[in-house]
Amino acid sequence: MAEKPLSSPPSPSAAPGSPLARAERFVWLTARVLEQRRFAYHFLRGGADPVEAALTAYLDEDGGYGHALEPDLRGPVSQPLHTAHALRVLDSIGRCGGLRVERICRYLTAVSTHEGALPAIHPSQRAYPSAPFVPVVDDPPGELLSTGPVVGTLHRNQVWHAWLFRATEFCWTAVESLEKSHPYEVQAAVAFLDSAPDRPRAEAAADRLGRLVREQRLAVLDPDRPEEFPVADGYAPGEHHYPHDYARVPDSLARGWFTDEELSRSLDFLAAEQAEDGGWPLRWRAWAPGSALEWRPIVTIEALRTLRAYGRPLDG
Repeated sequence: MAEKPLSSPPSPSAAPGSPLARAERFVWLTARVLEQRRFAYHFLRGGADPVEAALTAYLDEDGGYGHALEPDLRGPVSQPLHTAHALRVLDSIGRCGGLRVERICRYLTAVSTHEGALPAIHPSQRAYPSAPFVPVVDDPPGELLSTGPVVGTLHRNQVWHAWLFRATEFCWTAVESLEKSHPYEVQAAVAFLDSAPDRPRAEAAADRLGRLVREQRLAVLDPDRPEEFPVADGYAPGEHHYPHDYARVPDSLARGWFTDEELSRSLDFLAAEQAEDGGWPLRWRAWAPGSALEWRPIVTIEALRTLRAYGRPLDG
């Protein structure tokens, strides 16, 4: 659910030297306007309007989003991953509805594959730089990686559109047929299951997925021994995932996959990852200076939101 800002004006900075104060300085030093506005909304009692206004700069005429909103895809063209990112931002500020989301759904319909799913990368990206780990192909298949988070976000906000029917069925089929997976695909599955309308079916699918995650060792359960857990094919060295990467909030279905001790160690690790400059590091491969610089404030905001969701102190 979206966090509701208080009606009072922006609060003063947190206690000097606190995790929040250090992150705030990092954001003012390095972040794009969008992430500055998001930080103010989530942690300084800022309003939703400035966030929405900053997000509009990335909106294209086709109803999708581009302009490197998702920093690993450069250039102006709309892409499903950019648009999924925009929906997450709108969801987080309670603005995932109305005419803007209707236009987004028209864009999603236009770029979907024949089975009603979203490709990870639309071929229009070919004319612009992108990370080497997101290859551009001429006839891309629909993927759970790109479709699951979008469908989950729309269902959570009770958006109804014709596109959702086929996309939802695609997600159910993809999730329930998973046999071997990788962390980012599992995260996409969780994003879908956490808001899928059929709750008993979602709980059953999540239970099966959690067993798969543990059997295939897709989550580092002991942060002191990450070398005992494999890195997925194609990932960067050390690109591990931890319990908090799947269960970002306590009411996620993925929370049930881990013991209290496992999750506590994971959150301890997340808190300790804050770097000397106040931001959180990237765990995936940095391929261009600009994209890495733009990603770190995003990662920092999400780390703070996860820690706060679990009641970890940030401003003392």
